[in-house]
Amino acid sequence: MSNPKIAVVTDSAAYIPQQALGDFDIPVIPLWLLWDDDSYRDGVDIDPPTFYQRLRTSKTFPSSSQPSRGEFVDFFKKVSAEADAIVAVMVTSKISGTFANAVAAQEQLPDLNIRVVDSHSVTMGQGFAVLAAARAAAAGKSLDEVVAAAKHVCDNVELIFAVDTLEFLHRGGRLGGGARFLGTALKLKPLLYFVDGQIEALTKVRTKRKAVARMLDIVEEWLDGKRMAEVAVADVDTAEEGDALAQQIKERFGVSIVHRTTVSPVIGTHAGPGTVCITYYPELEFFATHGTN
Repeated sequence: MSNPKIAVVTDSAAYIPQQALGDFDIPVIPLWLLWDDDSYRDGVDIDPPTFYQRLRTSKTFPSSSQPSRGEFVDFFKKVSAEADAIVAVMVTSKISGTFANAVAAQEQLPDLNIRVVDSHSVTMGQGFAVLAAARAAAAGKSLDEVVAAAKHVCDNVELIFAVDTLEFLHRGGRLGGGARFLGTALKLKPLLYFVDGQIEALTKVRTKRKAVARMLDIVEEWLDGKRMAEVAVADVDTAEEGDALAQQIKERFGVSIVHRTTVSPVIGTHAGPGTVCITYYPELEFFATHGTN
């Protein structure tokens, strides 16, 4: 009997760059960007350049929303037409209702073999888990093994970022533990990271240059002598800073590939322009023994 075809899917918060996707075909369900009287499918009806151009001049602030249960039902039905099982790796449930609606749709479709994974992350923290699952599926692994590959990255990935201002996270209600930095001097640059799926505060420094240097120091401390398995740099409307950070990572950590990406408009709504982010996970024995990385 041939191995079942397992489709790995995700939502638009992952925003995986083509360089990282390679030949993988990973269906994406878009989140929603709401602005004045307009509704946009994240990354479909509005792309990052268009979004940031409007954000610079707009007098109003956009908000976001998750795909509905009905949208997930339709999405899963469409994907299942060409797959025997689905592994859906979703944006962290701590800052979005996307995971909850995916689970609700899963429960409404008992005849379909669907597993929903909470990535506890966003952008490439989520994206690396998606890619791990896709590699496992391509290698002919079982459904349980594909889910395990995704969860192992979720448990080990680190995402650290520096923002120009906390205004966007605060207005969007996503600040979490970073709220303790509110009210500090405007010129201070907060460093934040994800812990168990939500944003927490690390420290704050006086300039963006020092913020980037401190991020690199923290990453080195967290690695504790291990090598990076994969790493990505995402920027929010500050490509030159992102490119410079990627080059520093290559030189400092001896990696040949640093995936470069921006973030989707929905994530950019909450992070705000000027944000730079490092996402990585260390080399893991799990993948060496399971042959999927």
